[in-house]
Amino acid sequence: MAALAQGTTKLKMVLNWRYQGPQGWFYLAKEKGYFAEEGLDVTIDQGEGSAATVTRVISGAYDAGFGDMNAIIQNAAMTPAEAPVMVYQIYNQPPFSIIAKADGPVAAAKDLEGLTVGAPAGSAATKFFPALADKAGLDMEKIEIINIQPNLQEQMLIQGNVDASLVFNVTSYLNIIGLGMDPDNEFRFIGYGESGLDIYSNGVKVSRKLYEEHPEAVAGLVRAINKALMEVIADPASGAAAVKANEPLVDEGLEAKRLGFVMDYLIRSPESLELGVGAVDPERLARSIAVIQQIYGFETAPEAGSVFDAGFLPPLDDRKL
Repeated sequence: MAALAQGTTKLKMVLNWRYQGPQGWFYLAKEKGYFAEEGLDVTIDQGEGSAATVTRVISGAYDAGFGDMNAIIQNAAMTPAEAPVMVYQIYNQPPFSIIAKADGPVAAAKDLEGLTVGAPAGSAATKFFPALADKAGLDMEKIEIINIQPNLQEQMLIQGNVDASLVFNVTSYLNIIGLGMDPDNEFRFIGYGESGLDIYSNGVKVSRKLYEEHPEAVAGLVRAINKALMEVIADPASGAAAVKANEPLVDEGLEAKRLGFVMDYLIRSPESLELGVGAVDPERLARSIAVIQQIYGFETAPEAGSVFDAGFLPPLDDRKL
């Protein structure tokens, strides 16, 4: 897809979902000319889920995407020659959480035994829950799992139909605000990562073709995104404003709250404070690959180096939180 024209590389990038605050750095990089400074003309399109971006990049429809590391691992195991490569890890922690009332009996994953848990069939949070239970030492036989609709998770918890629910926390956080309640003080978000499921989540992935044929474009893409992301971390309002500028119907205030939640729960961690935004711990990535292999049952696990390439990262001083 990458094409050189008068010294400019044209790229198409697909995001994880429709307009949201935690996409602000991509729009800011375009708005402030950071892509152009790197000789890039980047078209940004909305997506239909973090895992779906990998198939769009593999198909050749897009050169790059913002999506899930675990989807790359799956594809690298099945079609290694076609799988995209992650070059800039943004979400250091997975966005899957156990949500419970702050005044209820669930303060940690281990407290779920003997209780009722809402779990939407087919959701990633549900799919990964047995692996979380294994890591957290939970006896699944002692937990009653109830299949509920994703759009009813928070309501059923509030009404007392379940003691906890398995959610995509970035979405659930705003759902609770929409219900007129305070997610920071009236609920607990117990992250899968902090509960022992040692996996990564969303980052910038590039097609195998772009990776192999235009490494200079990959490096420029990463530099531009990193520059914008660090500005958004310093001033979250700028990220929400950049999204609003591209979609006037967005509630800028709510998206600023979502962005703040993402920075606190998914980006900032002891690891990212040490390694900087964009990097991964190779040993942790190897453990993550083993978890994904166990969940999906593929025979041969990909090497960590074929899933993530740190060679395009800016210096640590430019990525420090």
